[in-house]
Amino acid sequence: MGQRSSSPQVAHITEIERVLSGQVSTRDDVVVASWKRCVREHGLDPARSKPAYIVPDNQLRAHREQSERLISIARSGLENLFRQVAGQNYVLLLADRAGITVDYFGDPAFEDDLRRAGLYLGADWSEDLVGTCGVGACIATGQPMTIHQSDHFDVAHTPLSCTAAPIFDTGGNLSAVLDISLLRSPQPKASQHLALHLVTASVRRIELANLMATMRRDWVLRLAHSPEFLDVDPEAAIALDASGRIIGLTHDAASILGRADGKGLRAPSAYVGAPLSDFFDIGIDDLPALTRGRAAEDRIARLKDGSAIFCHAIAPTNLRQTARTSGHAIPAPLQQLCGDDAAMKALQLKAARLADEPLPILITGETGSGKERLARALHQSRKKAGPFVAVNCAAIPEALIEGELFGHAPGAFSGALSKGRPGLIEEANGGVLFLDEIGDMPLALQGRLLRVLSEGEVTRLGEARARPVRVKTISATNQDLAALLETGRFRHDLFYRVAAATLALPPLRARTDFEWLLDRLLAGLGDGRSRRPRLDPAARLALIRRDWPGNIRELVNVLNVAAAMCEDATITPDDLPDPGEHPPRETAPAAPPETMPRRPGAVTNASELAGVLAVCDGNISAAARHLGVDRTTVYRRMRRLGLRT
Repeated sequence: MGQRSSSPQVAHITEIERVLSGQVSTRDDVVVASWKRCVREHGLDPARSKPAYIVPDNQLRAHREQSERLISIARSGLENLFRQVAGQNYVLLLADRAGITVDYFGDPAFEDDLRRAGLYLGADWSEDLVGTCGVGACIATGQPMTIHQSDHFDVAHTPLSCTAAPIFDTGGNLSAVLDISLLRSPQPKASQHLALHLVTASVRRIELANLMATMRRDWVLRLAHSPEFLDVDPEAAIALDASGRIIGLTHDAASILGRADGKGLRAPSAYVGAPLSDFFDIGIDDLPALTRGRAAEDRIARLKDGSAIFCHAIAPTNLRQTARTSGHAIPAPLQQLCGDDAAMKALQLKAARLADEPLPILITGETGSGKERLARALHQSRKKAGPFVAVNCAAIPEALIEGELFGHAPGAFSGALSKGRPGLIEEANGGVLFLDEIGDMPLALQGRLLRVLSEGEVTRLGEARARPVRVKTISATNQDLAALLETGRFRHDLFYRVAAATLALPPLRARTDFEWLLDRLLAGLGDGRSRRPRLDPAARLALIRRDWPGNIRELVNVLNVAAAMCEDATITPDDLPDPGEHPPRETAPAAPPETMPRRPGAVTNASELAGVLAVCDGNISAAARHLGVDRTTVYRRMRRLGLRT
């Protein structure tokens, strides 16, 4: 082993050597087993300490992309857990099955310390890299645990206390780890019992939410040993196909089934495919009687071991005909956004599903493509809309934007109101805060906004008292935020706070419902005029053939000018302003020709993708828009096909 240094390090290394030689240890069995793996399987040396490792940005994006769905599902539960431990200096890490931290909740005031300790976004906590740790040992064993201070293998991590629990998918495969950690903690390991309870409870709820989201089209049977918690916080859940066979379950459900058949806990995958009647005295035909139409205490079933359990059966969405599967149930404000364009229809459906979720939404799209209109439609589609407060981060002078956002105390600065006033964030409390052009927000302000979003409170300029706020953030940008992240002009942690879900608006020139939109805008021009303007066929054709660098905003301006210029309420080509009067589109390349592939699956080899990139002058964003995919998909395909940027 390597060079030894200070006394605590020597004692730690000596203890590990004693364990490896077979001597009895007072450490937990999981710690002893992990220490042995570190040396014998991973080839690590406790005398060679390594600093925390944060993966590069492109690698982090790839891991987050693979975990995007789980991050979205888990976000609400993580925010609730972080609120529960607020003020106790805990940090929450969500790591994927490779040990990479893909989501993170921590106090921005300690950001530098957290990054150095590896309690940060992008940190690699795999056991083969950093040795015994909460995340790594949890991945290796599939068990919840606390790795407390000198339980860690590497002396660089011995100040930390890390409590972790595994998250399993509906097939019983480990998909992620939730970890709650402290930079420093009280000495007794028992001090983290509550942390272990909180983490395992949060993991149970995340697994339940994941199963409900994944198995919407199948029967789901939720289980609880107490009727009071059956409908609000069940212990486990099982998904069933139409014949009553198990097709998915949570990890705690596997424990219940293992006790029911007397075989003990097995891997959840062992139960997939088995009939429900192998474990319960009920079958698929009995489930309608266990739906919420009856009192919880009456929804009871017997397990094969004779014990009773309370059940809540949820029918498949196609049987319930819920709003999410009915096109007519998409809220009217969202229905009015598009005609028969497939990309807009998909965006419309996604927006309808996100409108009432607490998740922050990022809307991307070129200038004039309708980002604020989509944001207002999302707001109007909420069951409890609350106020809608729009902030144009590019339009407010940098010297004033802090006061505008956060408000100020009386006389906080020269020119401040004598009575003080709330900021725009406070005014949005209970509703939607729309951050337009968020890519232009000054870097210094991004840290303060992050604190508001992570802690749910705002402090006015010149005041010490924090005021609670609860807002849904909808942000918008026409910029390439990935490029801003790479150059350090936009904070990674803020990006992941405002972009849990992304809605990408297509440019006007790519929409197939152009004429539908044209007719709706023409109908609106009739207001205040004696006769509604109409287009003659030649003018209509001229508008269809335009490139529209200014998108919908440009189209509105063109129609307004034409309506003012035309005679007899008929717009002709002569009434249309010259396209040369308008500035060129902000995005560099023009749309590729129609001969190039447009479907996401149309590019199957390197030469085809290289052709699209060549026509787009190497602009990844333009190529992604043209193919109808995300930029990350283009990057992935380039790597797979061996193409370089």
